[in-house]
Amino acid sequence: MTVYNGDKTERRRISFYGLVQGVGFRWQAQRAADIAGVTGWVRNEYDGSVTMEIQGIPRKLDEVVSALERGRFIHIDRISSRAIALDPNERSFRVRY
Repeated sequence: MTVYNGDKTERRRISFYGLVQGVGFRWQAQRAADIAGVTGWVRNEYDGSVTMEIQGIPRKLDEVVSALERGRFIHIDRISSRAIALDPNERSFRVRY
């Protein structure tokens, strides 16, 4: 029998599509990540999407995504997410340019 451990750290690469650039998305991502206490980064992509890598316990990662979905002026049409390898040296969340 497998027991789910919701406190196990994971890292996700998440792409957001829709009206996600020019609406304060990265600032809101930074704020939500800081409040949740997770690490990672966020950046705008040339195709108009936003990519975020985020690391922490699953519940906190979900809190960040939920905060972005509720964000003012943001309209997310689609989200794609996949698990990736942890970054053991990461200590904060930042906006990449």
